[in-house]
Amino acid sequence: MMYKAEAELAAAYRLHEYSHIKYKKEYDMENYILGCGSTVDLNEKHLKERNIEVLSFHFRLGDKDYDDDFGKSLAYKDLYAAMNKGVPVKTSQTTAGEYEDAFTPYLEKGFDIVHVTLSSGISGSYESCLIAKKNLEEKFPERKVYVVDSLCASSGYGMLMDLAADYRDEGHSAAELKDYLDGIKLHLHHLFYSMDLTAYVRGGRISAAAGVIGSLLRICPLMYVNPEGKLIIKKKLIGKKRAVAELISEMLKNAENGENYDGPCYLCNSECIEDANYTVSEIEKNFPALKGKCKIYDIGATIGCHTGTGTVAVFFAINNSILVFYPYHVYFFWL
Repeated sequence: MMYKAEAELAAAYRLHEYSHIKYKKEYDMENYILGCGSTVDLNEKHLKERNIEVLSFHFRLGDKDYDDDFGKSLAYKDLYAAMNKGVPVKTSQTTAGEYEDAFTPYLEKGFDIVHVTLSSGISGSYESCLIAKKNLEEKFPERKVYVVDSLCASSGYGMLMDLAADYRDEGHSAAELKDYLDGIKLHLHHLFYSMDLTAYVRGGRISAAAGVIGSLLRICPLMYVNPEGKLIIKKKLIGKKRAVAELISEMLKNAENGENYDGPCYLCNSECIEDANYTVSEIEKNFPALKGKCKIYDIGATIGCHTGTGTVAVFFAINNSILVFYPYHVYFFWL
């Protein structure tokens, strides 16, 4: 069976009306659709080009509900401006019913699904997708819905999706792709720095007293995502420059070939492009063999509701051999 998504099916996925999508390659194997959540924090153009379908998370700002749809419903700058004024925000995941509605048209046309979710350590989207999988496979016993818990978030999740698209484009089946992703996701690491503790205090991750003291002393907590995909505070630093210096030190220790690392590097930021550019300049100065320029993306609304402004995240590969189950490190700064 040939691997080709028709335009009418792309429209049926509903979320971003990818009615123009046609897969560029044909494979002598089963048909399947590769999808993810909007919390991958790449951009719509990139995801369209990679033929990756996207399902929106949702958020509420004040008393109004929005889709997390690459800033089309509400511009990121307007979201952060409202948050900085104290307007309450709340995020909500894709429901089991939304997954079923999105997947059903594809299953009816004979396509299988490979859907990669936001980390189960910070969201219930994985469990919701499993419920949808069970219901749909009972309804369509001849079809398969493969669900992968990414155990990561933001553009680290996005990097995983790029790897998934690369592996798919090599001609691998849906089952092979799931196994591949379950292998490489265990080698993902996330580190976070933050100079603005407001969002953490609001979300209950840091006490109000600790937030006040930390802000006065310009303490920058180092956090990471553990193997269960949960956010853990690991270390405390003072100031942006020390945070970036720590990042460079960790990259030198962990990137393949150290300062001669020649793999890719992704960044994302939340309304702090100057901080992102500073981070890029330090990375490129210390890693002259880097593969191309660092890629910078925006942090989307769902993740941004929990971080607030001032976040820079950095992602890099330890081993740049794409077709090997390789680990790569992901570093987040909140500056």
